[in-house]
Amino acid sequence: MTLLSVNNLSQSYGDQPLLDQVNLAIEDNERICLVGRNGTGKSTFLKILCKQINPDDGVVNYSKGLIVRELKQEVPVNLKGSVYDIIADGIGELSQVIRDWHHAALESTSNPKALERMAILQEQIETNNAWTLEQRISTTISKLDLPSDAPFDSLSGGFKRRVLLAQALVAEPQLLLLDEPTNHLDIDSITWLEELLLHYHGSLLFITHDRAFLQALATRIIDLDRGQLTSWPGSYDRYLVNKQAYLEAESTSNTLFDKKLAEEEVWIRQGIKARRTRNEGRVRALQKLRTERAERRETIGRVKLEAQRAESSGKIIIEADNISFRWETDPVITHFSCKILRGDKIGIIGPNGCGKTTLINLLLKQLEPFEGRVELGTKLEIAYFDQHRNILDLEKTVRDNIADGSDNIIVNGQPKHVISHLKDFLFSSKNVNKPAKSLSGGERNRLLLAKLFTKSFNFLIMDEPTNDLDIDTLELLEELLVEFSGTLILVSHDREFINNIVSQTYAFEGSGKIIENVGGYDDWVNRQSVAPPASRAQHKSAPQKSNPKLNFEEKKELKALPRKIEKLEKQILDLHNQMGLPDFYQQNQLEIEKLQSKLNLLENSLAQFYSLWEKLEA
Repeated sequence: MTLLSVNNLSQSYGDQPLLDQVNLAIEDNERICLVGRNGTGKSTFLKILCKQINPDDGVVNYSKGLIVRELKQEVPVNLKGSVYDIIADGIGELSQVIRDWHHAALESTSNPKALERMAILQEQIETNNAWTLEQRISTTISKLDLPSDAPFDSLSGGFKRRVLLAQALVAEPQLLLLDEPTNHLDIDSITWLEELLLHYHGSLLFITHDRAFLQALATRIIDLDRGQLTSWPGSYDRYLVNKQAYLEAESTSNTLFDKKLAEEEVWIRQGIKARRTRNEGRVRALQKLRTERAERRETIGRVKLEAQRAESSGKIIIEADNISFRWETDPVITHFSCKILRGDKIGIIGPNGCGKTTLINLLLKQLEPFEGRVELGTKLEIAYFDQHRNILDLEKTVRDNIADGSDNIIVNGQPKHVISHLKDFLFSSKNVNKPAKSLSGGERNRLLLAKLFTKSFNFLIMDEPTNDLDIDTLELLEELLVEFSGTLILVSHDREFINNIVSQTYAFEGSGKIIENVGGYDDWVNRQSVAPPASRAQHKSAPQKSNPKLNFEEKKELKALPRKIEKLEKQILDLHNQMGLPDFYQQNQLEIEKLQSKLNLLENSLAQFYSLWEKLEA
């Protein structure tokens, strides 16, 4: 069943259209990810679909009675009321009556007059047959584990986004729109949201830069590029392969077109002799070629990231011995020791508010530990990418944030014009004089990177660098950090980013305890599933015991697992290929759901086999 269809939709801001006569159909029970570079119009497209703005041209056709709800990218400022109040707003016109009844019920234990109000409100609710709505609100609050009567403005950023998601879900929309739902969430919250949306009974259209989240959820990718939408059924990995092939074919076609145009331009300029034999049809064809070339939109450039050369640091970067820290009586870090060596790439993971930034400040000696000591190494040139973007002056222009009134900066010992440097980070000449406060979140992140890479450093600390970056820029940053020869400390909730970069992690595990692990996030999760909490806590102090020998059945199972895994992977690949065919989503919806369910079962089985294999091998 088609929930909505977009026909010849156009929307422009400035000289180039964000949406240029695009078409799209969204079916029931799809999970679609909308990808594209920052500033290409993804959020604008979502706003059109939920009727917040009207398009310049084209139409959106909605199926009869379709309910669409959106989770916005940013938490609205000055949103007041209790958690219950905010969520109740999602049910529409009867929300005020139900809110008033709820507050009267809370007051009724101490205020007799509240009982009279309750009776009046109860009658209105019964008249409108609205008790199911109140039950829906209470069930949603319980399901999402929210503090019903806590003031909304007292919650953390992650819980505020959870409340706004509940507000969208309580309406039971057939189509849920999510704009960067993982922004500013910690890993636990992201995996919770992932699980919730995997079992959502409806369709999703979401924007995200979190590749692990995208991989887990998306059944189809739609790509917004240069004003055009293209649809790519199947997984994100499959999309990457097919999109690369598409871009290579486009490049070949453009090269042949430009060669033809150049030949025709030579012909038209041959003078009097050519004019005698000039073919008017050929002249008209040349005019058409010129027009087509003028209207061609080139692919958006990529950010150019290059770390400046710096002198090597000493071998030991930081040595911390038995450090502890607390806020008032709450332990933040308890008896933590580490030795960070030149070239180490360390990820710090843990829930929001657990003390990750505090640990960085202790290691940099910007905070004094309550116990223990910290020693910094020699010849350190430190650069700090701060999650709060405090090193940007929002009142200054883009160029003054980089060069502070000068035309040139020094990059790797050579002068470079500030506008040329900013163009490497995709800032156009007309945008360099804008105040930094007018930039989007993604643009501010790029400006911060541009500022960071005007300096030389051999020790880089990055606190949540991936927020608001598009996937292309994120992957370029990832490549740079992998190749960076200095020392890195990285705080991130992006699981894929951590997995691809770091060689060891410091994981906060509650009550100020930090566990050091080899590898990235997935390696830490695998150890969590294999080792019970007690043995993890005793890992450093308890003597190592030899692993017990496998019994006959376990040996047999271990021997058979590679064959089982190979068979499952082939079945999954065949299903992905089948779902990637152009006419897959044109068939009966029951068949689509049947194959999607089969794919989920196979992928879950594969994960269980891998987990068992690791356990038996250990």
